[in-house]
Amino acid sequence: MSSPGSQSIQSVLKETRTFAPPATFSAQAHISSRQQYEAMWKKAKDDPAGFWGEMAENLDWFRRWDTVLQGQMPETKWFSGAKINASYNCVDRHLKGSRRNKAAIIWEGEPGDTRVLRYQDLHREVCRFANVLKQLGVQLGDRVTLYMPMIPELTIAMLACARIGAVHSIIFGGFSADAVADRNNDAQAKVVVTADGGWRRGKEVPLKAAVDASLDRSPTVEKVVVVRRTGGEVDMVPDRDFWWHELMQGVPAECDAVQLDSEHPLFILYTSGSTGKPKGVMHTTAGYLLGTTMTSRWVFDLKEEDTYWCTADIGWITGHSYICYGPLSNGATVMMYEGAPNWPDEGRFWELIEKYRVSIFYTAPTAIRAFIKWGNHWPEKYDLSSLRLLGSVGEPINPEAWMWYHRVIGQERCPIVDTWWQTETGSIMVSPLPGVTPTKPGSCCHPLPGVVPDIVTRTGQSLGANEGGLLVMRQPWPSMLRTLYGDHERFKKTYFSEVAGCYFAGDGARHDEDGYLWVMGRVDDVLNVSGHRLSTMEVESALVAHPQVAEAAVVGFPHEIKGEGICCFVTLKSGEGDDGLKVELTQHVRQAIGALATPDQVRFATALPKTRSGKIMRRLLRDIAAGRESTQDTTTLEDLSILAKLRSDEE
Repeated sequence: MSSPGSQSIQSVLKETRTFAPPATFSAQAHISSRQQYEAMWKKAKDDPAGFWGEMAENLDWFRRWDTVLQGQMPETKWFSGAKINASYNCVDRHLKGSRRNKAAIIWEGEPGDTRVLRYQDLHREVCRFANVLKQLGVQLGDRVTLYMPMIPELTIAMLACARIGAVHSIIFGGFSADAVADRNNDAQAKVVVTADGGWRRGKEVPLKAAVDASLDRSPTVEKVVVVRRTGGEVDMVPDRDFWWHELMQGVPAECDAVQLDSEHPLFILYTSGSTGKPKGVMHTTAGYLLGTTMTSRWVFDLKEEDTYWCTADIGWITGHSYICYGPLSNGATVMMYEGAPNWPDEGRFWELIEKYRVSIFYTAPTAIRAFIKWGNHWPEKYDLSSLRLLGSVGEPINPEAWMWYHRVIGQERCPIVDTWWQTETGSIMVSPLPGVTPTKPGSCCHPLPGVVPDIVTRTGQSLGANEGGLLVMRQPWPSMLRTLYGDHERFKKTYFSEVAGCYFAGDGARHDEDGYLWVMGRVDDVLNVSGHRLSTMEVESALVAHPQVAEAAVVGFPHEIKGEGICCFVTLKSGEGDDGLKVELTQHVRQAIGALATPDQVRFATALPKTRSGKIMRRLLRDIAAGRESTQDTTTLEDLSILAKLRSDEE
């Protein structure tokens, strides 16, 4: 049998529906015609230095570059010789005109408390906290850990770090003390910024307590700054721990943005590694900022009057790029919400859209499937007429979930931008352009200007239409990661050794006969059934198309005859499953895809194991399906009890 990945992945998903952009949307879009897009894409491919040099005029520079692009993947540099500052571009440059009084951040906490920061307010707070960091001894290049709830102080701290050339390392507030210690040590963090706690489904998440536990094993951390958020009791160690509000008193509200080299590190963001050691993805300043600035404008078609809401946590790359740096560089009004989508009830997101007249809404497929399960009556209670554009991010979206999003939330008038990108890419790589692209449910459609993808075998041979393979990039782009912090050899081996001359980070995909790109999920999630390689995403899409199914996760398990069997974990919209429904779902998949994809097991679950960012942890489900104890890291799980329940339900 051939080794995994050496042959193409069979595509069994057929989707023929298309939805053209509304003519009124296209007429006012930043990119408004197919011809305009194709000209931009061709120029960026044939003359990347010329194209990105033009795009760079959208940023403010202290000193212009000598060279736009130097080197080849993986050793590339962008805008060599230039001086720039991301904080200046996100804040200061908007103070020169009417934007100084425009809302930069509209924030609502889970309990319902609210704040609005205008651009001039954001500037004042960023400068003050930058001065605080300097007083705490933070210098150019020092690493600062941010372990915080979704509150404005997190964005303020990010931009304050960027202002003085410190490198922020944001750790998602759902991670354990062990995870915090691991990341502190890898980055050799000097200061930690946290909060007493945050709110999640009405309960306090004790962040300061986790930091305290981590510091026993974080010898490089000298100081801790604590935001007073929940009012909970916390231990404060003298000369180490300081309250944010006390440090900010009497601090000057002016702090010049440091003129930084274009390749100066902006941040480290840790992503899970197969070895158990997290990978510290490092992004630099100019290229990353340019990538997020332009993609925010192209993909979300940002307008001066928009209220834009990305529901991600800033602890993930989506929040870095599309809550903070991209939208703020464009002078947008960004909505931030602290808590859960179902607190105090399942209408919270729709209530917020109505309350703040949100016009652009960017969320994850896992959230969309949860909305479907909760029922149409929740969004139907609220006025969603302010919405003009919807987005999807995080994983491939099932066509039926896409259709629900289109019908119920977009009311059949809002284009949907289904975006594909990764922590490592920094910014969106493949997406519909909302004023240009006729969309297909489940397809992320076409590469953005500057993105040159290919779908290949492991030997680098390009594949034809509907042949699934490895999704690679053949040309560098400005926002790509530059290294893994402290381990450049691992960086080269992880992303550039699989296919010669190409970037590859683990996703499989196919092009259809119209040239549309369909991401088929992680290559290591592919099923190998009787020598046929099938995408788990396509089997999941078939299951979700059944009217009783809210969500599905499909994994392989050892099978004596077929090599790998197909196990389907299914959550229903309502009620409990029985043997009759198992048979019905098995036949449904068989009819939708073919006998090859017939499930061997269907297991009903009240919930699936997910990270706090909403991604299903399929590797844990593989252990359950195989009947083996899991030795995998479960620190990122939102609810550990789900695993115990699934194990107790094993047949």
